[in-house]
Amino acid sequence: MLAPAPWSAGAADGVRVTAVRTFTCAPQGCPYVIVRVETNQPGLYGLGCASDPQRTTAIRAVVDDYLGPLLLGRDPADIEDLHRLLLNSGYWRGGSIAHNALAGIDVALWDIKGKTAGLPLYSLLGGRVRDAADAYTHVDGQEAGEIADRVLAATEEGWRHVRVQVAVPGTDTYGTAPADPAEARRRELRSGSWDSLSYLRQVPPVLREIRERVGSGVELLHDAHERLTPSQARELVRAVEEAQLFFLEDALTPEDAAHFTQLRAAGTVPLAVGELYSEPQAYLPMLTERLIDFARIRIPTLGGLTPTRKLVAACELFGVRTAPHGPGDVSPVGMAANLALDLSSPAFGVQEAAAFTEATREVFPGAPVPQGGALHAWTAPGLGVDFDENAAARHPVTAPLQHDRWALLRATDGSAHRP
Repeated sequence: MLAPAPWSAGAADGVRVTAVRTFTCAPQGCPYVIVRVETNQPGLYGLGCASDPQRTTAIRAVVDDYLGPLLLGRDPADIEDLHRLLLNSGYWRGGSIAHNALAGIDVALWDIKGKTAGLPLYSLLGGRVRDAADAYTHVDGQEAGEIADRVLAATEEGWRHVRVQVAVPGTDTYGTAPADPAEARRRELRSGSWDSLSYLRQVPPVLREIRERVGSGVELLHDAHERLTPSQARELVRAVEEAQLFFLEDALTPEDAAHFTQLRAAGTVPLAVGELYSEPQAYLPMLTERLIDFARIRIPTLGGLTPTRKLVAACELFGVRTAPHGPGDVSPVGMAANLALDLSSPAFGVQEAAAFTEATREVFPGAPVPQGGALHAWTAPGLGVDFDENAAARHPVTAPLQHDRWALLRATDGSAHRP
């Protein structure tokens, strides 16, 4: 055993890790990487989510060949020590691939801790501070009328927060369904283009009209998805003031984070960012300088619950609320980890909630499912989610690059563009 813990030297009794196994599956259509940490206690194991749909095989290799072997024979209760040991095992540490791999193991260790204690994970994080975690769903369309009707239909189902995305004809618009088979084919081949100017002309007035149609009884969110220049982002903030958004997400890329000071000064629209951040420290200027209102944390990309719970505590101290990333490419295991923080942190704002398919719920018994626009606590120990290996085998992942094409985008002049 490399770098054994001094306090466990000579201890033969107790719980020890005997295996670290990885599984890939795609019951939701996007690739999942699931980590299972097994122990010498019959039936005691933990599950973690290491999913990054664009680098699935790379992450799996990091777990199987590097991190997993370091865990064998160790006490799974020493989560802080193990997290730091695994993090430092790569001299050039950090980055999304390494952190996703580390997160799969880290969350599995927390799952084991909850099962050992006989408590749901949120109880180990301080206990509940709310009855349920408000969640948001997604609607899209081209015209304000059709989108508003879908928002109102969502409110009738109990949703109090709805993300609205507006299709822009002739451009590859994020978060909207293809208008016809020809557009669907262009997206499959990634042969279309993104037109920022058309987006800025069409989307703000549609958002304003949607607000007029649905009234003030529902919170509206919108995701710009890092596709704008700093000056265009400032223009967008000014143009959507009257839409009274709950938040505007990812108006700037991580590379343009230094422009958030000017973006904040452009208007009063609440700002959300963070799903692309792989280092918790990247949030610190945003918090200390009061530049954002919501932190879009993604537990797998940040390296697991161990660093993320510390970041969430920092958000609380600086008055920033959390809005954890939870689309379909975060597995039910990852969503349960999100929910543990949502239920236990005073900093929580709103949770993105994927609509898990029947196949996904079969693979992951106990998957969190929204009810009345919110996600509710569970009573089972640990994460409350299990993994059916046999069911997962019926939903294999596609070959590399099949899902990666989603992130490939070009501007109207043919240059490569951020997705």
